[in-house]
Amino acid sequence: MPPVNRTVPIRAASSDSTCSLMEFMKKFPDDATCLEWLWRQRCSPDGEHAFCPKCKQERTFRRYDSPQLKASWTCISCGHHLHPLVGTIFEKSSTSLHLWFYAMYLMSSTRCGISAKQLERELGVTYKTAWRMAFLIRNQLMFQDDRPLAGAVEADETYIGGRRRGTPRGRPGPTSHKVAVFGMVQRRGRVLAVTVPNVKKVTLLPHVKKHVIPASTIYTDELRSYNSLKREGYGHERVNHSEMVYVSGDAHTNTMEGFWSLTKRGIGGVYHSVSAKHLQGYLNEYAWRYNERDGGAMFETLLLRAAKAS
Repeated sequence: MPPVNRTVPIRAASSDSTCSLMEFMKKFPDDATCLEWLWRQRCSPDGEHAFCPKCKQERTFRRYDSPQLKASWTCISCGHHLHPLVGTIFEKSSTSLHLWFYAMYLMSSTRCGISAKQLERELGVTYKTAWRMAFLIRNQLMFQDDRPLAGAVEADETYIGGRRRGTPRGRPGPTSHKVAVFGMVQRRGRVLAVTVPNVKKVTLLPHVKKHVIPASTIYTDELRSYNSLKREGYGHERVNHSEMVYVSGDAHTNTMEGFWSLTKRGIGGVYHSVSAKHLQGYLNEYAWRYNERDGGAMFETLLLRAAKAS
């Protein structure tokens, strides 16, 4: 009787991910593999030849097993060293490169975010180290690009944060912990979210003019800060939320409000509270994850960004 094949597939065909945990561990089992990947990605596609800035031409490089040269390759002609970690978030870090890659995998595979305390438990590092890793990944790799929005664009403002005990609900006052944020989303496309000092016209319109192509149609609520959009060359339609109107034909801001809902529930459920100082970083994280939702290759995208020099 032939033996029964009990091999379990690493990932189901129905999975929308391109890298499961088992696939990650198979591809990056240790520090040496992670370093070799960075070397090939940044310096030497074939793993052996690279351009030597001292020889001014392509040379053969070797990696020697010594404590001083453990993260570098040496030109066999002149002895010049190339360091694939220089210029990346891994430079001058004593944390295992394998743990860095695993942290990026965790932050890209979650849908609602992962706290530094959870990273501490998953990686086995101190809380200070986990916080620094998450901070660098969030602020240097999960950045929002400057590609313009066009077509049907929704714009909306909201407030994130708690209110001081004893103060009334509603829009924040001068003693509130709430921070104003402004966002725009292209329907069936990308989102952009930024912190703003207030929601006045002089604050919001420069963001619109910078990121939205003229002649696009912008959908907003009844806030008076948007009154001059037509004079700026944009189509403008609005819904009056104060009169309990949320959809009027094509006019609505439900897409943008859906993103705000995901962000607020993610921050409240995972991080509990976020200071105004670091709020933009968390907005970058949620906006980046939203914009990459259809690609499925979030981890690979983070890796490629990490391989680029800062």
